[in-house]
Amino acid sequence: MTVPATLDTVAVVGNGLIGHGMAQIFAAAGHRVVLIGRREASLAAAMEKIAKSLAAFEAHGLVTSADAGAALGRIRTSTDLEDAADAQLVLEAVPADRAVQDEVYGRLDAICAPPAVFASGSGQPASELVSNVTHRGRVVAAHFWYPPQLIPLVEVCAGPETDPDVAPWLCDVLRAAGKEPVIVDKEVPGFIGNRLQYAILREAWALWAEGAASAEAIDTVVKASLGRRLAITGPIESADVGGLDTLHAFGAYLIPHLTTGSQPASAVTALVDAGHRGLPSGRGVYDWNARDGAALLRQREEELFRHLARDKARR
Repeated sequence: MTVPATLDTVAVVGNGLIGHGMAQIFAAAGHRVVLIGRREASLAAAMEKIAKSLAAFEAHGLVTSADAGAALGRIRTSTDLEDAADAQLVLEAVPADRAVQDEVYGRLDAICAPPAVFASGSGQPASELVSNVTHRGRVVAAHFWYPPQLIPLVEVCAGPETDPDVAPWLCDVLRAAGKEPVIVDKEVPGFIGNRLQYAILREAWALWAEGAASAEAIDTVVKASLGRRLAITGPIESADVGGLDTLHAFGAYLIPHLTTGSQPASAVTALVDAGHRGLPSGRGVYDWNARDGAALLRQREEELFRHLARDKARR
């Protein structure tokens, strides 16, 4: 298999939380995009979200009004998977339902001639998505983080049957679109980012559940210390900078005391079983009826925009 010589058209299959952000990224990078969903109403809602997001990028000086309008004009919507036929890159962002994914990939394999590349943004390994695919060398994982238009990282991971040229080609495409791809060398559940995220979350939930500290105290510890530092030096860099022998010695003492449970803390499970979904339902570990969740999300978004502005200034 050879990779596409040019990239003119990108198809995004799925118009939910991740899909509409993917469409914005590639349209803003100058590509024609077809955004494929199941219902006209949901596609219209996705386009409204993209327009609102582009307006926010304009307000933060990251795109001009003309650029935002041009990007929006490069996106067309469809409820017909056949409209992916002309794409050189197909990004899958459907729900992580294996039956749905198997059907989508089987149909795409028949619709899109090689060397069109299929990249899954659903967080699933490529090897788990090819049961209905004949041309398996073109399937690769491309794990975008939410919200994808604001978070630069994309974890790219080839499966055992992925052609060796596909992941490097996709990384070049992503860099040209302003993303920061990393190659994951071996398929592991959750790739890298989610494994690190859940290692912290498992310990945070456990500390809260066992009464070691309040949720507010635990979150403050992260935000006021390692949360700031890790944006500059990653965990392995931080250990090397701090002195590997020192960090190793403290790890030998502390690691045996860390939570090793194979399931989330039972107190968190009890909340979920009772129907408490966090901010969406008004209550989780926190009582969101007593906190301004919308303001917190706006604060987080503003900080992400500040990071993007710094990234742009460095390029």
